[in-house]
Amino acid sequence: MFGMTRESTKKDAAPSTTAEGMLSLEDSPEAQNDGAASAPPTATTEIKSAGRPAVVIGAGPAGLRAAEELARAGMAVTLFNAERWLPYNRIKLTPFLTGEVQIGQVYQADNFAPDARIARYDGLRIREIDREKRLAIDDFGRAWPFDKLVIATGSRPHVPEIPGRDLDGVFTFRDFDDVERLVARSYRSTRTVVIGGGLLGLEAARGMSARHVETWVLEHEGRLLPRQLDQLAGDLVAARMSEMGLTPRTQTRVQAIEGKGRVERVILSSGEVIDCDTVIICAGVRANLEIARNAGLPVGRGIVVDEHMATADPGIYAIGECAEYDGHCYGLVGPGLEQAAACVDHILGREGADYAGSVPATRLKVVGIDVFSMGEVEQADEDPNLTSASWSDPEAGLYRRVIVRRGRVAGAIAIGPWPEINRLQQMVKERARLSGWKLRHLKKTGLLFKDEGPIPVKDWADAATVCNCTGVTRGALGSAVARGCTTLPDLKRATCAGTVCGTCQPLLQELLGTEAEAEPVGRAKPLMVFSALAAALVLVTLFAPFWPYSQSVQDELRVDLLWIDPLIKQISGFTLLGFMVIAAVIGLRKRIKMFRNLGGYNGWRLIHGIVGALLVAGLFVHTGFHLGDNLNSWLMGAFLALSALGAAAGAVTAIEHKLLNGPMKGAKTAPRVIPTWLHILLLWPIPLLLAAHVATVYFY
Repeated sequence: MFGMTRESTKKDAAPSTTAEGMLSLEDSPEAQNDGAASAPPTATTEIKSAGRPAVVIGAGPAGLRAAEELARAGMAVTLFNAERWLPYNRIKLTPFLTGEVQIGQVYQADNFAPDARIARYDGLRIREIDREKRLAIDDFGRAWPFDKLVIATGSRPHVPEIPGRDLDGVFTFRDFDDVERLVARSYRSTRTVVIGGGLLGLEAARGMSARHVETWVLEHEGRLLPRQLDQLAGDLVAARMSEMGLTPRTQTRVQAIEGKGRVERVILSSGEVIDCDTVIICAGVRANLEIARNAGLPVGRGIVVDEHMATADPGIYAIGECAEYDGHCYGLVGPGLEQAAACVDHILGREGADYAGSVPATRLKVVGIDVFSMGEVEQADEDPNLTSASWSDPEAGLYRRVIVRRGRVAGAIAIGPWPEINRLQQMVKERARLSGWKLRHLKKTGLLFKDEGPIPVKDWADAATVCNCTGVTRGALGSAVARGCTTLPDLKRATCAGTVCGTCQPLLQELLGTEAEAEPVGRAKPLMVFSALAAALVLVTLFAPFWPYSQSVQDELRVDLLWIDPLIKQISGFTLLGFMVIAAVIGLRKRIKMFRNLGGYNGWRLIHGIVGALLVAGLFVHTGFHLGDNLNSWLMGAFLALSALGAAAGAVTAIEHKLLNGPMKGAKTAPRVIPTWLHILLLWPIPLLLAAHVATVYFY
């Protein structure tokens, strides 16, 4: 159940040597057979501590970042991940639900240094904090001593008191477990209703719709994304959703969910009934406060912290969605990472900027379109002290609005691309002044800055944010480059920029002066293996001598019966035909919606390669390497050519990233295109030749 990395992996799960500043216990929790519950130490275990580690509770973005930075500074760290999954990237949960990425691509990249003194425990929850003895106690009663403690327990879905919320078929959309259940549910759902039109609600809707489930979105306020967008922007998103086949409804409240043991319908406050079999509740989140509340720490909406992210107990900190600073809880990744930085600086006793709150910023793709929202946008139309200028192109689906408070940029909203967005984001962050003529220019042209193109990232201010997900600035990236980071992987590892959604990677490449590195396709290695096997079998079939016929019916080994005996030959022939049909189905995966529910394309392509290799092997059973004459020779030649081109296409696809990063760098056409299309074109004569072959066998 428990998984561990770094120290625990290298030292049999016993990071306890005082020389490394790790735990020094007579009965170290880490020494209990990879986290097994046998004879665990308890809260009453005598602790003989010398250099207690820092303990981080929670392996979400904020907790993971804090652990990484503390370990990078040389501290011993113990990281607890309560979920049964490896630490993962929440932004990629929706692409996983849609089938765009595989599970391995959802897991968070490991940015720990090779020599980091860190032990991570997956699937292990800390249930209690003993502030007096400075112990964190897990579900098994084991005591984990700490010097510094960082609480990053995140949040959980809020489920309103809706009658029927406990019926079978009601789900939430928050973590990997939720997504796993929704993937399974999508195969038997015909209509899904999503309650909530915020970010999570729209992402859940997009995921289910992509799996070809009729999907409705119900939002009780007058527009979608009410915390991020104004009315016009919300209407554009709703129109885009309708074009995608979803059904958005605003100003709609759910009165009840009904059904006999399972979801059958949703009843609206208006009395309208929506028949459905699945309901996903996305009505916001609530901070996980229990561990702090039970420890006697002050809590409100979150765990109350100061500008260092410290709680009322010195040495205990809270960051991320569970933290409350100046009355605010932030539900976005960026603020959590800013809090992690302030927390780490204070723990390490180094100079750093105190946390002074965050400017909420959303910059991502929602239902397939670019959405940007930052600053004071929620009350833009209600606050008399806020003025704004906007521009839109409804036909192109573009909308841009800048919000100003007393001559300074207070917020911005954008639907679709906006070349000035990076510059504008920094202006919102700095509350920069903005002249009236620029606002007038925006109204006329859609641009703030006349005749000015995008500023190269190398010329950005040091304080400008380059990676919105992780909060990494241009200055931090420049420092990393100055320290010797010359490649994208090095820069990502050193700063964590580009490790979440990846949209900033072109900017990182621009800063490095390099082009983006191509990445391997999914399942590249097994695809290469079976492609090589198919190619080898084609060569054997072409050049191996005919298998000899038996000289007597009394021979013990009558292999030739495989292609002589009429019944056996029919069985092998129709088996080959079946395999060919299966292999050809890969084209349906791209073109018929129903087939997209049956797994990702990478898996289909691998199965196609395996079946192709089996087909060539099956030719031996059917022909004994006898290529035949006349029509049969034409069929065999076409089939072997088809197989050879398929093997070539598979091999090129498997190594395509190496070609694009090496000898074919800058190529406008992917290397796989030509062999793939030749493979497809050569497929078309096969059905005609097969039909003629079968006809000659049965009629002549």
